Amino acid sequence: MYINKAFLFGNLTRDPELRALPSGGHVASFGLATNRVFKKADGSKQESTEFHNVVVFGRQAETVSQYLKKGAGVFVEGRIQTRSWESPEKGKQYRTEIVAERVQFGPRSTGSRQGDEGPFTPSKVEGQRAPKEEGIEYPEEDINPDDIPF
Repeated sequence: MYINKAFLFGNLTRDPELRALPSGGHVASFGLATNRVFKKADGSKQESTEFHNVVVFGRQAETVSQYLKKGAGVFVEGRIQTRSWESPEKGKQYRTEIVAERVQFGPRSTGSRQGDEGPFTPSKVEGQRAPKEEGIEYPEEDINPDDIPF
């Protein structure tokens, strides 16, 4: 069995770019920066930043391009893919990217460019809206474990 899974939490390095596909669907691409803090041999702390290319397809692409801006925190779950193409000027080109299967907004910081001064409740970007301030409505009756189909 083979596994190709990536989990990233970081900040957007640029606004998402939305493009239309010939099939009529949409694709959004953006850069994501992640930080790693580690100790060097002499015991001092060192910080390293990695930059990732992320692509999102379908309805998630539309939502990402509408609500996320440079600097926003985001959690991405997806797979790693390397694609190649021929460039007349540069020859064969390669690009490694994360193809997002799930994108979740991170917490908004005050002063962000996202334009919302209120509290933020994270939600998946799969076409769902964040819950209202009242919270989640749970059923009042108890759930019988025998009624669950799995």
